[in-house]
Amino acid sequence: MAISPRSDATFSSQKSTPSESPRTKKFPLTEEEVFYMNCRAAYLTVFKSSLENIISKDQLYLALQHAGRNPSQKTINKYWTPQTAKLNFDDFCIILRKEKPTSKAELLKSFKQLDVNDDGCILHTDLYEFLTKRGEKMTREEVNAIINLTDVNADGKFDYIKFCKLYMTTNEQCLKTTLEKLEVDSKMRRHQFGNHIEGSPERDPSPVPKPSPKIIRKTDQETFSNKGDTRSSLLSATRKFKTSVSFTITMGANGNQNSKLTEPNLIKDWQYMQSKGCFFLEEDGEIISHQYRMQIAQRSMVYLTIKPLNLSQVEGKPSPWLSVDTALYILKENESQANLQLVCFTELRNREVFGWTGELGPGIYWLIPSTTGCRLRKKIKPVTDEAQLVYRDETGKLFLTKEFKSTLSDIFEVIDLDGNGLLSLEEYNFFELRTSGEKCDEDAWAVCRENFDTKRNELTRQGFMDLNLMEANDREGDPCDLWVTLHSMGYNKALELTEACPFVIDIYAEKCKPKIKAVHMEACSGQLEKAICKSVLSKGDAKVMDGYENIIVHTYSCDTWITSIIENKSDEKVIIHINNELSKNCVNNRGLNIFAVEVGPKSTMVCQHVMPLNERQEWIYYCIYSLIS
Repeated sequence: MAISPRSDATFSSQKSTPSESPRTKKFPLTEEEVFYMNCRAAYLTVFKSSLENIISKDQLYLALQHAGRNPSQKTINKYWTPQTAKLNFDDFCIILRKEKPTSKAELLKSFKQLDVNDDGCILHTDLYEFLTKRGEKMTREEVNAIINLTDVNADGKFDYIKFCKLYMTTNEQCLKTTLEKLEVDSKMRRHQFGNHIEGSPERDPSPVPKPSPKIIRKTDQETFSNKGDTRSSLLSATRKFKTSVSFTITMGANGNQNSKLTEPNLIKDWQYMQSKGCFFLEEDGEIISHQYRMQIAQRSMVYLTIKPLNLSQVEGKPSPWLSVDTALYILKENESQANLQLVCFTELRNREVFGWTGELGPGIYWLIPSTTGCRLRKKIKPVTDEAQLVYRDETGKLFLTKEFKSTLSDIFEVIDLDGNGLLSLEEYNFFELRTSGEKCDEDAWAVCRENFDTKRNELTRQGFMDLNLMEANDREGDPCDLWVTLHSMGYNKALELTEACPFVIDIYAEKCKPKIKAVHMEACSGQLEKAICKSVLSKGDAKVMDGYENIIVHTYSCDTWITSIIENKSDEKVIIHINNELSKNCVNNRGLNIFAVEVGPKSTMVCQHVMPLNERQEWIYYCIYSLIS
């Protein structure tokens, strides 16, 4: 905007995803660079730095697993001999070159040796005999854990075809998880230290491992088969899934009628406040939104609601994002902002409105909006015709098109948080931070008031329109900067709002005037993640992983959505494989039926949210959680 100047470099960075570097945009990565990146991603999942050494067999096994390998004990012993004290990152790269991932064909061939009926299944008795009495033996407990995997066992038989599919998918997910973690870490470093990226391909385009003398002396004396022993592959694969637990929940059509939200009696006599906000979908799929502080002066009954904001002016044609689910978590501030206590969340529903009624004591509360991400998600919808934003008349004067004016009016409606028809400096700065990453100071705001239509020191709707026209004139009609603003606000090239969902919060208090103020615009994680975990822990059903009492899956279901969290009480991080393939009429926030998550030691994380694809039909949630490592 004219009052908050942005350089060309700033606009350029807005249009590309944060993870792209000039190197990756100009030249595709070579096979060697991809291999090195995968090695590094796996290594940094286990260690804080590639300079750290592997100092145990367990660390080597875990690092190889994150690299998509499934080493048997025999394989581990090749590289970790009684004389081995440590292995470095270059040693690890050499091992990965030698130990190729087991292919699906090799795995199927291993199992097929035991398939006497050629029906894709192995009798449990045959599987037990093979795994406990031949070659590298497994214990009775390990075999029982395999037989108890509910998604690959039935009627006394082990379905190895399903298992192979599960195994290959999990390998891919393990590698994907490590690469995503590496990307997140890289983004964090860029955020903290600028654009310097450790080990970037530009500075080291073809890394050549320099192995330690120990591993050269050992491995150069032997030639290892890439395929390996088929029994070892089978043994390693079956050891991958240690135990599993499943949940089945059947939800009726239009289930939200069972717990309908109702307004308190005499609410028209209660005192009222309102604030608007918006969920924004980021390039990486993360969702950010406004967050609020609410003040209640004295103990009072309170009625809180949140719903998508309808911007449509056409009767009978509501805004398409009204189907997006919304929720509001209410946390009490105790002594400091860092010490927040979950009070409640808007659990009840009436159509698109979610609400809560209850008594709140005097004090400061944080209101954290949430959406599951099941319906607000990236959509692959090609736009054939780009909307025109500006035009010139016969005299050459520049004007905003009717379509663009309508869109700007909707944006004004969204960023006018208090709904008074004017933009304060605070409201405008939320918009500026979203679209440019900058804030407008008091001096620049004074210039704005001198040049554009204002009322009571706040910018009018017409002043906001003129501000955008001035920006277009500054660029001599080039709409490039205007498109940066539109994309940041969730609009596509057809001026459709596809990657944002505006909402409105209504607060009624019986005995005092509630106060609400937007204070942040942050990712729907952090405090929100903690709040969701606490709510599910207190309200959900818990199932312990058989044989692993420290790994617990908690599932909470209301009439609208289902949320699962994973609690890891152990001192080691674990990987959990999730399979939703048998669910019916369901969609989850991850967009995948099969995926894997990593849960840190002594931690709890949100695993997934699930909603019906079609609320008018019955939906069945059937999910299997399997412990990998």
